Amino acid sequence: MGNKQQVYGGQAVLEGVMFAGKHTCVTAVRRNDGSLEFFEVKKQSNRVLAFLKKIPFVRGAAAIVEASANGTKHLNFSAERYGVDPGEELKEEEKPSKGTFYISLAIIGVLSFLFGKFIFTLVPVFLAHLFRFAVDSHLGTNLLEGFFKLIFLLSYIYFVSLTPSIRQVFQYHGAEHKVISTYEANEELTVDNVRKQTRLHYRCGSSFILFTVIVGMFIYLLVPSDPLWQRVVYRLALIPVVLGVSFEVLQLTNKVRDLPVLKFLGYPGLWLQLLTTKEPEDRQIEVAIASFQELLKRDADYEKGMESQIV
Repeated sequence: MGNKQQVYGGQAVLEGVMFAGKHTCVTAVRRNDGSLEFFEVKKQSNRVLAFLKKIPFVRGAAAIVEASANGTKHLNFSAERYGVDPGEELKEEEKPSKGTFYISLAIIGVLSFLFGKFIFTLVPVFLAHLFRFAVDSHLGTNLLEGFFKLIFLLSYIYFVSLTPSIRQVFQYHGAEHKVISTYEANEELTVDNVRKQTRLHYRCGSSFILFTVIVGMFIYLLVPSDPLWQRVVYRLALIPVVLGVSFEVLQLTNKVRDLPVLKFLGYPGLWLQLLTTKEPEDRQIEVAIASFQELLKRDADYEKGMESQIV
C-alpha cells in the first residue's frame, strides 16, 4: 500500500477532503455535476518552521500555525469551487495573483486561529470570576474555569453541527478518518473497506482541542489566579505552553493506542469526535478515496523526480 512510515493527515472541506503527504497537499471537491476537481499546494520548505518542529513542546505550536495557514487555502478553494456550475470558471481579472493570494490566506488562517484561541481562553476566565463565590479557592476557580471551557466547547460544536452544511463537513471529516484508518490497516482503498472502519482517530485535531482544556487546567494550577488581571495575563502568556504540551499528549496517546491499558488515555479525545465527525455516505467516501489516492500518486511522482535528479 505504500510507505507505512509516512504519517498522513487530513482535513474536511466543503464537499470534499484534503490530505497532506510528505511533499504536497491535495484536495478533492465534488462538483455540481458529480465530477471531481483536484487542488494541490506543494509543501514549501521553511527553515524556521522546520527547525521549530523538531523541538519538543515547541513543535506543536509550529505545526498548528503551519496547518492553519495551509488549511485556509484548501477551505477557500472548496468554498469557491463546490457550488460553481460545470464548465464555469473564474474570470482572469477576478483571480488575485497567486503569491498575494496565498500570503493573504496564510495570514488570515493564523490570525483566525489565534483570535479564536484568545476568545476560547478568556471567556471562561471571566465566567469563572463571576461565579467564584461558589468555589472560593485556587483549585476550585481553575476547575470552574475548565468546566465553563468544556461546556463552551461542546455547546459550540453541537449547535454548529445542526447546520446542514457543517453536518456535511463533519461527514467528510468521518470519511477522512476512515480512509486513513483503512490505509494504516494495509487494506485496499475501496468503499466497502473504508465504510467498515471507525470514524474516530487518535491523531485528530478534535482530540487536540479537548486536550488543551485538560492540560490547561493542570498548568494553570501552577500560577496565581488572583487578581483577575494577573490571571488574564498568565492565560494569554501560557497559550503557547498549553498548545505545546497538548500536542505532545496527543502524540503520546497515538503511540500507546495499541497498548491495553494506556489506550484509554486517548478516549476523551475520541469521545469529542463523536460530535465532530458523522458517518459519511458512500459518495463522500468516494471523494475521500479519490483525494487520498491522488495524494499518493503525486507524492510518488515527486519521489521519482527527486531520484532522477540524483541519478
